[in-house]
Amino acid sequence: MEQREFKPFGTVSALTLGGGGIGNVWGKTSREESILSVNLAIESGINHLDVAPMYGRGEAERVVGEALKGKNFPSVNLTTKCRLGTIPDSEVYPRLNDSLCRSLETMGVDKVNLFLLHSQLIEDDYQLPVLNELREKNATTLSCYYNAVIPAFEMLKKEGKIDHWGIGLGQEAALIKAINHEQPPEAMQCAVNILNSVGAIGYISQKLDPNSVLEECQKKDVPILGIRAVQAGALTSVMDRKPHPSGMDKADFDDYKKASPFRDLAKEWNESPASLAHRYALSVEKVSSVILGIKNREELKECIQAEEKGTLDDDQVKKLESLF
Repeated sequence: MEQREFKPFGTVSALTLGGGGIGNVWGKTSREESILSVNLAIESGINHLDVAPMYGRGEAERVVGEALKGKNFPSVNLTTKCRLGTIPDSEVYPRLNDSLCRSLETMGVDKVNLFLLHSQLIEDDYQLPVLNELREKNATTLSCYYNAVIPAFEMLKKEGKIDHWGIGLGQEAALIKAINHEQPPEAMQCAVNILNSVGAIGYISQKLDPNSVLEECQKKDVPILGIRAVQAGALTSVMDRKPHPSGMDKADFDDYKKASPFRDLAKEWNESPASLAHRYALSVEKVSSVILGIKNREELKECIQAEEKGTLDDDQVKKLESLF
């Protein structure tokens, strides 16, 4: 598998195994199948595993711990996360440290190579357009991030529990400010898909535009890990789950309808939509690795085959981007 430049690790495999699928976020799977998927990923040259306590209430981390138990994979890098919210500055380090230590214990490792803020970043006075009552639980303000989160991350580095730190989703204006801060994130997870969407988890933004954050990372050379390549299944042949009764994932199913021209073009090019979506994400400038949401070996094999086909040429990219 292609190895790409990624400053925190030096290089990283073009594909990363994400924890959502093996943590049952994208439909049911068994622990046995998830462990076999992790093993196949490593055997296939994937050297980065991206998990979080939120994925299946620790299930993804348990799967990784079982898969790595008693084995020595010095080239495999681990990422985990912590959903912090906005709490008093004095509580930030203890909360991050407690979450990290639980993750380390679950996975049976001494440190992780990358630790990410899993709550969405917002400006201090920003009010969420929906679910604002959950603002302090789901979002971290810039002042909390600057004054307490960054120093806590740096302390965890000094203690040898993490190698690097970074951030992910949030209000676009806040993320762009963080990227341009005197101490920018060492890595960034950016949504990379033809729909310029994060679907149901985009409730933070009044006008969703993930590409604006991606472009700022490209401009400032902040290392990029691509997420949402198939946008929660919207860029696959068929959604493999039913809509949630609460309507919480309505945006993902709306994206699936919107992506009909994409599926038509994939058929014209004799390629599965999922394969084409991953190849598109791999073709985007300065994306170091695309994080997969697979939940079994069959889905993983399709992604590996897509990577083996190589990136798209400029004409193909332009054709895809003209669809939306």
